[in-house]
Amino acid sequence: MSEEPTDQFSEREALLFHSEGRPGKIEIIASKPMATQRDLALAYSPGVAVPVKAIADDPATAYDYTAKGNLVAVISNGTAILGLGNLGALASKPVMEGKAVLFKRFADVDSIDIELKTEDVDRLIDAIELMEPSFGGINLEDIKAPECFIIEQTLRERMNIPVFHDDQHGTAIICAAGLINACLLTNRKLEDVKVVVNGAGAAAIACTELMKAMGVRQNNVIMCDRTGVIYQGRDDINQWQSAHAAVTDRRTLTEALHGADVFLGLSAAGALKPEMVKDMAKSPIIFAMANPEPEIRPELAKAARPDAIVATGRSDYPNQVNNVIGFPFIFRGALDVRATGINDEMKIAAANAIAELARQRVPEEVALAYGTQHSFGPEYIIPAPFDPRLMELVPSAVAKAAMDSGVATRPILDMAAYRQKLRARLNPTTSVLTLAYEGARAHPKRVLFAEGEEEVVLRAAIAFKEGGYGTPVLVGRDDVHDRLAALGVAKPEEYEVHNSRTSTLVPEMVDFLYGRLQRRGYLRRDAERLINQDRNTFAATLLQLGHADAMITGVTRTYAKTFRDVRRVIDPVDGKVPFGIHLLVGQSHTVFIADTTVNERPSGEELADIAERTAAVARRMGHEPRVAFLSYSTFGNPHGQWIDNVRAGVAALDERNVSFEYEGEMAPDVALNPRQMKNFPFARLSGPANVLIMPGLQSANISAKLLRELGGDDMIGPMLIGMEKPVQIAPMTSTASELVTLAVLAAGGIAR
Repeated sequence: MSEEPTDQFSEREALLFHSEGRPGKIEIIASKPMATQRDLALAYSPGVAVPVKAIADDPATAYDYTAKGNLVAVISNGTAILGLGNLGALASKPVMEGKAVLFKRFADVDSIDIELKTEDVDRLIDAIELMEPSFGGINLEDIKAPECFIIEQTLRERMNIPVFHDDQHGTAIICAAGLINACLLTNRKLEDVKVVVNGAGAAAIACTELMKAMGVRQNNVIMCDRTGVIYQGRDDINQWQSAHAAVTDRRTLTEALHGADVFLGLSAAGALKPEMVKDMAKSPIIFAMANPEPEIRPELAKAARPDAIVATGRSDYPNQVNNVIGFPFIFRGALDVRATGINDEMKIAAANAIAELARQRVPEEVALAYGTQHSFGPEYIIPAPFDPRLMELVPSAVAKAAMDSGVATRPILDMAAYRQKLRARLNPTTSVLTLAYEGARAHPKRVLFAEGEEEVVLRAAIAFKEGGYGTPVLVGRDDVHDRLAALGVAKPEEYEVHNSRTSTLVPEMVDFLYGRLQRRGYLRRDAERLINQDRNTFAATLLQLGHADAMITGVTRTYAKTFRDVRRVIDPVDGKVPFGIHLLVGQSHTVFIADTTVNERPSGEELADIAERTAAVARRMGHEPRVAFLSYSTFGNPHGQWIDNVRAGVAALDERNVSFEYEGEMAPDVALNPRQMKNFPFARLSGPANVLIMPGLQSANISAKLLRELGGDDMIGPMLIGMEKPVQIAPMTSTASELVTLAVLAAGGIAR
């Protein structure tokens, strides 16, 4: 149920995403330094012999001296890949790599994909069992039923680490969470609800088993397959289906649904008809989880029964049953207590934690991205997939259940400290960026792509449109539609293109620009030339006149030249200086660096303004700002003539009574290294700085570009802040993906 609809991107874009740069989606990064001969001697021979002997003496120490305790194997034989069927082990590798990425992205769990070329159940079991020394857990994926039941059950019996088939239990846990809340809203009790499950595969059986474990009565559940009701006495079903055979005289889905409280669909598109919904009980609960097309569209279900609560597997409807809400966090909790398995108690704890989260107030960053304040109700029974609180609440609930049920081998003694550790493990920026994309889909905007003849820009525009983030408005010449067709766009004429040679808007644009520039030495013919020949001026004027909501440019000209073009047309907000921010984004941290693009030698007051507005951006991205004004000097040592503006900036903030931490002047190592900061006990920062205010453009721009080329973290930006209209100027080396990110940030109001 966790896969996104495939109509959000073209096949070409998907293939380019997987092939550009380093092929695939994962790589191995050393976690210890490997720079010197001594490093190598410690990492391998002879130093490695010491932990080898320790583990031989006490196998439990493998969790202390190796990566085993944070390493999950994502394993498939490719017999049930997504909705595509049995395409073989090798074809499943992109999916398994994707699963590994999700583990890392959402729960900081390292994982390796393993594709096994066999459909022999015994060989598969033996191969996986032999891997136990290498991994802390096993995630089975895309293995067809009924073999998946045999494989998982046998491995759980033979192995002493968690084994979890996500296609079954991940869907079941999220479904159970939604069912808890839907019953709460409709004043039902689990033990009383009458449930019809349409589908009899791995996920359907897992959902049914978990519901029953949580209190739904055996005789209140009817399961159906393609043939109809699975009833006691049917002789064409397997042993796992027969365990849920009902004592009933109903034989069809239509008959089964008469008076039913709940429909759980894990079957096929269109299986649930509106007339069936009408025949269900008051306030019916409908989980139509076939993907990408559900058993019934929510609007059809609501038309038949306005009192219905509806969930699907899709991201473009409320109440998405998305496995990513579950499996990363379940493994996180299981690994952290070194659980020997994942039992029903842990699954139920995860479902209850997820259900409870949906009933809590939605945090500001989630509401900002979606453009609405979600609150618990029929349209919000399952939390947003990118709610940052999932990382804290679900693993801690799973870990506690593992301890209470006796499968934890390393209990957590201080749960409050553990929850704090979980909060610090992931970077809020990654959640906010993802939420920005979700918000763009919810509230699409018109974004100008000023360099519409460049392939990278066209690819970005295609991704922007097909991702549902908004409407790309291309600026270019006559052949733009031909270029789109060459890139595989089926209907290039659907793309809006503005050509200054043919646009009927040109006279209005010239009038506007001439009125703006006539007292700056420009003649009317100068304004005409700029509108007709300069794509940035043309695009910026379209934006200023309200023909779009935001603008992205920069890949064909230097930043300074592009900024001058834009400034002819668009002013800064409130007369304050605009500036640029680079974001250095790591797994567990983000550092905001400003000003990296505009102001060569800002005054103290300007530095204070830049600090305040950068701190505001940091807060919009989920961080509590700690601002450091950087210099080669730390509190006067060494003394020099180029630190006056930095000191003046700190003094200006002293007078403004701002609500964030700040300090300076200080060298970067003092700002970022707690051991260095201890030498200055009077410093006002409570921890390493995450907002770095640079003293001038030279040091700022050089630092940002060095970090982009040499640093190990991702770099986003520069983001242009402080213009009266949303404009972003991308680096000339930007990829299509980077252009889309800047376009989404501009349209969504995060970069403003």
